[in-house]
Amino acid sequence: MDSGTLLRMSARSIGSGTISFGLVSIPIKLYTAASAKAVSFNLLHNKCGGRMKQQYHCPTCNEIVERKDMVKGFEAARDTFVRFSDEELKSLEAERTDALDLIEFAPLDTVDMLQIEKTYFLGPDKGGERAYRLLSESLERAGLCAVGRFSTRGKDNLVLVRAYQKGLILHETYYAEELRAFSEVETGGSFEFKPIETELADTLIKQLKVAKFEPEKYHDLYAERVRTAADKKLEGKEITMAPEEPKAKIVDLLEALKRSVAAAANTTTAPTSAPTSTSASTTTTSPTSTSTKNADDEKPTAKGPKKASPRSAEGGKKKSASS
Repeated sequence: MDSGTLLRMSARSIGSGTISFGLVSIPIKLYTAASAKAVSFNLLHNKCGGRMKQQYHCPTCNEIVERKDMVKGFEAARDTFVRFSDEELKSLEAERTDALDLIEFAPLDTVDMLQIEKTYFLGPDKGGERAYRLLSESLERAGLCAVGRFSTRGKDNLVLVRAYQKGLILHETYYAEELRAFSEVETGGSFEFKPIETELADTLIKQLKVAKFEPEKYHDLYAERVRTAADKKLEGKEITMAPEEPKAKIVDLLEALKRSVAAAANTTTAPTSAPTSTSASTTTTSPTSTSTKNADDEKPTAKGPKKASPRSAEGGKKKSASS
């Protein structure tokens, strides 16, 4: 059995609805597109190890309040609340039609990823397979996404529907007034960069460039460390933490770029086999270039029986040239 069959077997619908645009109606099912795998913790009583329970305390009455004695309040102004009963809030909810109304179609490249809040897979419900596939292929050919409204959990949601792997995917999006303006962020003004700085920055990016983004290469290392530590604790083993290595502080941007390019070059061009030459050689690396020279060229010039004092290769060259 292949992985695709396993995926289809394990997928469980979390809801259903109907895509509507014009006179076309497509019955659909919703599926969870992602589930967070982050580790979580419970609060325990340090004395006995028992799990803590949350209680609501009213500071005005100085008493613990039960759920049945609570009412929802909308804060109209600071410390000024308007009370709503469950019945009143129920009457304000959107009509539960489960209809996904497509209002317009927009170029996919005009959508800012910042708008996307949640993502769901859409699959065809019984009898909707043909129309479902037709909509998917039409959106794919046109390079468009559908903009619509989907009423779920009593709330009107602004959504985008787009083609995805011969099917459809739905993005719940933020409304425009829910997004903050990036202009509120202080970016430090304008700068003039030296040609060497832009060149090194471009070089570093090219060295680390990959053909495509492969998220499966990355894992939540913190979650893995927590689970490993928990397993060791269950086995009664001591947990030792490796000391964090101090990081060099580089203030100069140019120097940081040079070191980054050199480090990336060493990583991406590491030798895969031993050199075939039998003569000894040494390699000297500068922040901007790498050169290989014969070891005999690096020997200091002999001057009588007096033993030459150690000096750098650069200093040896200068003295030899002057003599």
